[in-house]
Amino acid sequence: MKIPGPEHPISVTPAAKRWRARFQGHVIADSADALVLKEATYPQVVYFPREDVSMEYMSRTTHSTHCPYKGDASYYTLLMDGHFAENAVWTYETPFPAMTAIANYVAFYPNHVEVYEIEDAAVNPHHVDADVDQTVLHTDAGDGTTQREHWPANANVPGAEGGVR
Repeated sequence: MKIPGPEHPISVTPAAKRWRARFQGHVIADSADALVLKEATYPQVVYFPREDVSMEYMSRTTHSTHCPYKGDASYYTLLMDGHFAENAVWTYETPFPAMTAIANYVAFYPNHVEVYEIEDAAVNPHHVDADVDQTVLHTDAGDGTTQREHWPANANVPGAEGGVR
């Protein structure tokens, strides 16, 4: 086991954008929680959390490889619509301690699977921020008035004698 360092740097960071993986025209992974691994001079690799991957199109193979920095990789073959890509997906199920961030994540070989960034708003137009934006529009504009009409009340208001009006 080797430890990443200045002579062989490896960084794992949360992806700044949403990532997708497409095989034979079908999106098989879509995640706003992907990780980007940069290792030495190799091209970056995007790792997807398993819960964001259509694992039902993958079959475990007996193929494995060993990386002295990450550990032992297991592989999957993709099968969809009669097309298959043998050992096109890999995972480090029990990576070495320095790489535990990629445990339970999968990556795809780019010669078999298209991996690309996508704007979250393009696939999720009702993103959480939309609710915040609506709330802001119904708050004080700064001069004591609201920016939009008040929402209708969703609760009863107690009366003067403690009853409900």
